[in-house]
Amino acid sequence: MGNDSSTDDLRLYQTAGHECGYWPDRNARDLVLDPRDPRLAAAYPQALERGFRRSGGLVYRPTCPGCRACVPGRIPVARFRPDRSPRRCLARNAQVEARIVPARRTAEPFALYRRYLAARHRDGGMDDHGTVEFDQFLVGGWSETRFLELRAPGGADGPGRLLAVAVTDRGPHALSAVYTFYGPDLPARGLGTLAILHQVQWARREGLQHLYLGYWIDGHAKMDYKRRFRPLEAFDGRRWRPFVE
Repeated sequence: MGNDSSTDDLRLYQTAGHECGYWPDRNARDLVLDPRDPRLAAAYPQALERGFRRSGGLVYRPTCPGCRACVPGRIPVARFRPDRSPRRCLARNAQVEARIVPARRTAEPFALYRRYLAARHRDGGMDDHGTVEFDQFLVGGWSETRFLELRAPGGADGPGRLLAVAVTDRGPHALSAVYTFYGPDLPARGLGTLAILHQVQWARREGLQHLYLGYWIDGHAKMDYKRRFRPLEAFDGRRWRPFVE
């Protein structure tokens, strides 16, 4: 896998057909790196460079017959300059405090996650997630994962209200945005956008090259926001190129 000779024989599996998580009327299949291989963590950075993504303990890439709708995207953070819409989001949330903490389940993020799923994924197969699913999906077992917390201003008695959590993997050269959940009662804040902007700032502070955003899907309302972050690069199956709609 990739340029690391110690992982170039890591096995790839193709899943059976299953319902697409983005277009329910379509059939999907994925390529999955062997989840039992102890070298998975070492292979993960190269997998990101080849358009893969992590979900829980699985590192996968869609490989659906007759469909190429899922386009891997990443932000080259050194060249990113927010346009008017992201700048407004930053100004609107100027008092929001961001902090990076270990990825672990505590009562506050778990409660926020449950509220988010109830509002955004009702009857979608995730709204019954409990503590086990939270740990498997978000905390992970082998990845270098952190929670980027966005909070209302705190005071002398401690941190302010938790507004959002951006689950983020840190690699040697990049961050990967795994999943973000936030308060469903605050749509005007644009917390999903704000989380990405803070992840970009985090990557810059640590001298990392990219922020991986997962898959952009043309015409899908939940994925369309990613095209607003320019410059954006897209993986065409062989190399990363400037994103062109």
